[in-house]
Amino acid sequence: MIKNKQPGQQPDAPAKGPAKGHIKLTSHPSQRDAASPVQWGAPSAGARGPVVGAVNDGAQRNVIGAHSGSYSIYRALAVAAGTLDPVHVADLTDTAPAARIGPYSQWADVGKIVSLDPYGHMVSEVFSEQLESGLDIRPTIAVTKARVNMPEIKEAMRKGRLEADGDLLTENGDVRVTKAAIEPVWYLPGIAERFAVSETDLRRSLFEHSGGMYTELVTRNDLKLFLPPIGGLTVYCFGDVSAVRDPGREIACRVHDECNGSDVFGSDICTCRPYLAHGVEVCIET
Repeated sequence: MIKNKQPGQQPDAPAKGPAKGHIKLTSHPSQRDAASPVQWGAPSAGARGPVVGAVNDGAQRNVIGAHSGSYSIYRALAVAAGTLDPVHVADLTDTAPAARIGPYSQWADVGKIVSLDPYGHMVSEVFSEQLESGLDIRPTIAVTKARVNMPEIKEAMRKGRLEADGDLLTENGDVRVTKAAIEPVWYLPGIAERFAVSETDLRRSLFEHSGGMYTELVTRNDLKLFLPPIGGLTVYCFGDVSAVRDPGREIACRVHDECNGSDVFGSDICTCRPYLAHGVEVCIET
């Protein structure tokens, strides 16, 4: 039931409004800034340093952009509406990854990984001292356990192409997987190298073609990391996660561009879901 306001009655006040006062621009470094630069490709997490992208402590930020990709806009709306505390710091208790992944030697190679933070799921472990000191470090990867249930898998079981083992594939057609949700973290020099362009040209193009959204791209060459306002990716790992480092193990992999129309709703406008189902089946077989 909707209750009408009485004449002259004020609307409900928001829980807390956005911060007021002086706006500190970050387009140029300040002598007051104490942010530690990230040494991408360092031999350990401690030597490399944490990725600090939280906006509530500008002096400690060492990246361009904000966490959560495109969802940072929705966070801004929630703060403006007074429904989200702008200085809220997440409690990372019991957020350890559900499966142990890394560290691996490739993480210490500056050119191997350039579009995500390999330590993004381990921040509460490898940066515990910084977190205890009050630094707002946020995970950029979440690793959980999940189950995949698709009619196509049950059909493959009925036709004898797949057989339940009670571990990876259950009798009712559930597939046990390890799921990793990954937020993009771009190391700009590495991204530029992948596209065979100069870092300067890359920064300028990103600045100009985002409507000048991030001035730091062209004014803060000291900041080498960019949290782009784009969606991330999800990895579904079937079987033993540690097998990815074993050169003697065969690995099946499908890079899939998700499609709600076909993948979720079964539309025949495209063939995305059949390819996805086939990829899942091959991963189970392998």
